[in-house]
Amino acid sequence: DLSAGEVTAFVVAQSVQRPKSVKRIVTALWSLLGFLHVQGITGRPLAAAVPPVAGWTLTGLPRALEAGQVAALLASCDQRTSTGRRDLAILTLLARLGLRAGEVAALTLDDIDWRCGEITVRGKGNRRDRLPLPADAGERIASYLQDGRPAAAQGRAVFVRAQAPYRALTSNGVTTVVAVAGRRAGTGLVSAHRLRHSAATAMLRGGGSLTEIGQVPVIMPNTHSRERLPPPTRRPASA
Repeated sequence: DLSAGEVTAFVVAQSVQRPKSVKRIVTALWSLLGFLHVQGITGRPLAAAVPPVAGWTLTGLPRALEAGQVAALLASCDQRTSTGRRDLAILTLLARLGLRAGEVAALTLDDIDWRCGEITVRGKGNRRDRLPLPADAGERIASYLQDGRPAAAQGRAVFVRAQAPYRALTSNGVTTVVAVAGRRAGTGLVSAHRLRHSAATAMLRGGGSLTEIGQVPVIMPNTHSRERLPPPTRRPASA
């Protein structure tokens, strides 16, 4: 006895009560109503009565961090510890180059060209980009490799877990590093994607076009220096 009006009313009510879940609910409802009709439980194909959910393209756009907030995130890392040096290098890459969490996690020792001051980023769809490595980012990576990355680290990943077994840090691990830094700095919930958006916003303010931002991995203004960086003075044992 289910009617089209009841189906529509249900979706409208769910959009108010559970706005973040309504798209999943609609998808499940389409499947359920189609199944019920095929099985003869409902006499009419009520899936057509399910209203579509509007998808606003900018509703999920994160709010960019201010320069002071980014500075607070970086300052929250205790450089006296190996974990602090690792986290500072990670946060610097995210904030300065606008990298994704997965791109930072995928970095290997072979991706850093110290003499040319460049870094190879492995992006989506097996894309590889060579980017200038800002001097401060290179210095912080070198500091971690010299005095933070465990000698027993497994594989060639740049960033590894802080506790044994010292395997490569995952993208979720990078996301956790950012979230913990946000709590320490008092900036609230911060994600790697929000840092990427902040980098893009800064680039836009610095005169970059939307087309440029969309075509290349984001580079913060005034970080295009190709100043050559010296390789770490002490090569990590696991390298």
